[in-house]
Amino acid sequence: MPDTPLPSLRATMTAHGLDARKSLGQHFLLDPGITARIAGLAGDLRGRHVVEIGPGPGGLTRALLETPAETVHAVEIDQRAWPLLEDLAAYYPHRLHIVQADATRLDATTLSPAPRQIVANLPYNVGTPLLIGWLRQAAQWERLTLMFQAEVGERICAAPDTSAYGRLAVLAQWCAECRLLMKIPPGAFTPPPKVDSVVVGLIPHAEQPEPALFRTMERITALAFGQRRKMLRSSLKAAGGEALLERAGIAPTRRAETLSVAEFAQLAALAREDQA
Repeated sequence: MPDTPLPSLRATMTAHGLDARKSLGQHFLLDPGITARIAGLAGDLRGRHVVEIGPGPGGLTRALLETPAETVHAVEIDQRAWPLLEDLAAYYPHRLHIVQADATRLDATTLSPAPRQIVANLPYNVGTPLLIGWLRQAAQWERLTLMFQAEVGERICAAPDTSAYGRLAVLAQWCAECRLLMKIPPGAFTPPPKVDSVVVGLIPHAEQPEPALFRTMERITALAFGQRRKMLRSSLKAAGGEALLERAGIAPTRRAETLSVAEFAQLAALAREDQA
């Protein structure tokens, strides 16, 4: 551990010449009060192994290291941030591990043993595909505490028969309890984005679908919401159409946004039986 005190976040950024890049969807969160609140939303991290995606200059990373988390694995694709994060790791030997990788191509469960969590201010341009990938392996995660642009967070937690309800809500709520935990205004970021951000908490259900069933649910929801203005007998034609809906006891004249997560789960289970 270095003899000198840990420099401030802004001083470290200046020393390394690090600024946010639009091409990487970066909006750095530097307010220590807000990052501490986000780390707190993840619950008691004692003995937990935390994965952080896109740490950038390490604002949230510092907050996570102030918790009793066993380890923090910071996954960063931006080479400019690596020296800065390595400097931070020197102050937290054996606890902070820098992973120089593209999170969209990484199986984050391989980084640490259970119990493991993800806590991250996700880059706006890859937040949704990352979440869907983690939902496929939700049984491996104790909790996910994730920041998205507000529109995406609202879609994750949306209820049926609302404009925000769609494929993302069904997949997320099928696999986890989903809650909006905190709203963060644009001014909290450097540079400020054009929209509000929200922190979403996802706690995976005790029982998770097998991979084949998850793939079927992905197909069913893609068909249903890909043509959301059409009746289900039309949008689900490629998956069994009226016959599938009749077996599930769902009126073929209904539209996708009116179905509950449980009804989609029933459709997926029946469609999976047909494929077996």
